[in-house]
Amino acid sequence: MPGIDKKAAVAGMEMFTGLSPDKIAELAAVAEVRRRERGRVIFRAGEAADGFYGVASGKVRIYRSSPSGKEHILHVFGPGAAFAEVVVFQGGVFPADAQALEDSELLFFPRRGFAALLRDDPELAMSMLALLSMRLRFFVQKIEELSLKEVPARLAAHLLLLHSAQKKMRLDLELPKGQLAGYLGTIPETLSRVLRKMADEELIALSGQAVVLRDVARLEELASGQKPL
Repeated sequence: MPGIDKKAAVAGMEMFTGLSPDKIAELAAVAEVRRRERGRVIFRAGEAADGFYGVASGKVRIYRSSPSGKEHILHVFGPGAAFAEVVVFQGGVFPADAQALEDSELLFFPRRGFAALLRDDPELAMSMLALLSMRLRFFVQKIEELSLKEVPARLAAHLLLLHSAQKKMRLDLELPKGQLAGYLGTIPETLSRVLRKMADEELIALSGQAVVLRDVARLEELASGQKPL
């Protein structure tokens, strides 16, 4: 969309919540607007990491590909989220691929310009550290789920996370089921089988590409491992 308001887009990013209008203006001054059509790759693993991104509109997936072509989705980011922010401190190369899942407007923050702002603003530096700490906790949790939990528990935990984010019982899965299977560390056939069993057990109802939660308490028990499916 032409004419994006950079200040408003920067102010809408979670990591910049609470910063003064002057700081928002400084961040907007160094940010570059980059538009990517649905399906277009934003960067590839191994490319020089010269800055990080924020999502102003649209949706982006971060994923890794194996030599055989199998993909594993690490994260999906929507409006207000930042990604690839570790390069501000580390530099080097991007560790994974990024692709636009929808037509997206992105804010690109060049490493050099953003690092200069960090040096002069402890509050902004603390916001970055908080974001990195949150991201680390997420990946620790994901590793635990992939290594210790069965697919039904992983799926239940994911549905509860969507429920918390979307604040409703009818959930938009956000990813096609094939990609969701990769995100949960399984295959589409297994995911479909687990979804059908959850529906048979009346934990959920299937409605096209959406899932309707019918028994949140039992989903919480399943996600925690208290009761198997």
